[in-house]
Amino acid sequence: MQAVRSLLYVALFYLWTVVFVLVFTPILLGPQSWSLWMFHVWSQGVTGMLRVCGVRVEVRGREHIPTGAALVAPKHQCMLDVFAQFRWLPRSVFVMKRELGWIPWFGWYAAKAGAIPIDRAGHANALRKMVKAAKARFETGRQVVIFPEGTRGPPGVPGDYKPGIAALYRELDVPVHPVATNSGVHWPAHGFMRFPGTIVFEYLEPIPPGLKRGEFMRILEERIETASAKLLSL
Repeated sequence: MQAVRSLLYVALFYLWTVVFVLVFTPILLGPQSWSLWMFHVWSQGVTGMLRVCGVRVEVRGREHIPTGAALVAPKHQCMLDVFAQFRWLPRSVFVMKRELGWIPWFGWYAAKAGAIPIDRAGHANALRKMVKAAKARFETGRQVVIFPEGTRGPPGVPGDYKPGIAALYRELDVPVHPVATNSGVHWPAHGFMRFPGTIVFEYLEPIPPGLKRGEFMRILEERIETASAKLLSL
């Protein structure tokens, strides 16, 4: 039965997404705020329809959700970690791998929304470009979202935290808002199955600017992994 409900959600997800992006394609010609609104409404549908699978989505730590320019660092276990941030953050912009920008419609909307593409093979040059783009987004009051681990990992397993977040933290000199989650328990990184329960995105106390790189990375990983581990029991 759960497999049927999961397949139904997948079908609804793609139907909702395809119809939505096609119907709203003309907004690509309008101001950026229209595309941000589109992502917000689309995300509400994606998360709300999970009830078909017996999955609820909850956000905690609302007092730590930034409303102005900020650096947000979520735990990454599945694609919902990306989709959900559009719902909670008012003006989010993602650091994403460059190849995603080549996908029709998705790439167009992402570019319109100001996404920051990064060439993972570019190393130091890629980091410099990312920092420059992030500074430009900060000037317009955006919430720059970067997944510290760079890629999805299984629940309960600490990821390999990459240097990109440290470079942004140092150069932008702003607080970092960590986000814990248990999303991978109910929405595995691979396959179509969705498992009943409550997916929680918990915004944690921000890390103040000015720490040395090693100390910052230690605190960031400790906060995210500790809080995410606690959510696994839900």
